[in-house]
Amino acid sequence: MKTANIKERYQNALPELKKSLGITNPMALPKVSKVVVNVGVGKILKDSKRVDEVVASLEKITGQKVVMTRARKAIAGFKIREDLEIGARVTLHGDRMWSFLDRLFTIALPRVRDFQGLHKNVIDSYGNANIGIKEHAVFPEIVPETVQHLFSFQVNIVTTATNKEQGVALFRLIGLPLQNEETK
Repeated sequence: MKTANIKERYQNALPELKKSLGITNPMALPKVSKVVVNVGVGKILKDSKRVDEVVASLEKITGQKVVMTRARKAIAGFKIREDLEIGARVTLHGDRMWSFLDRLFTIALPRVRDFQGLHKNVIDSYGNANIGIKEHAVFPEIVPETVQHLFSFQVNIVTTATNKEQGVALFRLIGLPLQNEETK
């Protein structure tokens, strides 16, 4: 598997990150540890064809097998029973993670209609980014003509950053398209 451009950009800019954060120990520098892609299928649970389509599309997008998530407890108001499959999740590490991030930052997010960058609030106080994708068809692996039902999903980029400042510095370095403060 070919190494992604974002990984190379990160490795080349480590000295700059060291200087900007004032961290001397290279092991203490923030880095991306994993990416979790999650989709809820609670609304379409009765329609097994749609659930299979969601799982197949998620496998195409991530290049990895999907794990179905189950309900931990029953909630009568939502018509959920314990151990009912209510979502699908993929956790990416290593080269697949970097490849997915490269496609997300350079291809998928710019294809979103009226995209002007992500707000800085997508990065939480621990330095992790949580991005919601409204249409899965923005990824190049999905052929729009074959899509019968659009679905949205969540992308969680988990880092070793200890605060929001380190997370913002890391994500700007690897190319997450964040809005500038002036364009609010």
